[in-house]
Amino acid sequence: MILGRDDGIWLNAPATWSTDGGDLRLVTDAATDFWQATHYGFRRDSGHFLGFPAGPAFTAQLRVRGGYQALYDQAGIMVRVDDRRWVKAGIEMSDGRAMLGSVLTDGRSDWATGPYDGDPRDLWLRATVADGVLRLQASADGRAWPLVRLAPFPVAADYRVGPMACTPERGGLSVVFSDFTLGPPNGRALHDLG
Repeated sequence: MILGRDDGIWLNAPATWSTDGGDLRLVTDAATDFWQATHYGFRRDSGHFLGFPAGPAFTAQLRVRGGYQALYDQAGIMVRVDDRRWVKAGIEMSDGRAMLGSVLTDGRSDWATGPYDGDPRDLWLRATVADGVLRLQASADGRAWPLVRLAPFPVAADYRVGPMACTPERGGLSVVFSDFTLGPPNGRALHDLG
């Protein structure tokens, strides 16, 4: 059992990972990344992702604790249809600090990032997908959930959702993922912080 489930499938499992009371602990391999073309021109699908099956509409929630150090060190949550349609969100090192960011990919990747006022070493993330819309939220305590991003997202019969981590410039980022939940869309109003 990983994160309380037995139906997760690895995409690029790291060399070093384990479970501890259901939590997932991993250390990233070197030169791992998810990115499609924009600005840099390259295509990478080598990041670590443990995907759990989700139907056409869902809310997933995850706690992420990481020791970010180097440029582009990142960990968070991913929702994936295939290698050309996905989103990843979480903490990423950029401009000398840990930033809250997301990359939405539908053929080509974008990147939205900004300063995070909480402790980046301990973050909760929530992704809700329904009716072609993606809603990303982040929380410092697992109770108040400000909006990070609202965007159109590819409609699919099913998705994979779960923890993601990458280190494009190195290897060795240690991350603990815990408190994973996956169920129907929570149905809360857009500015309901609960």
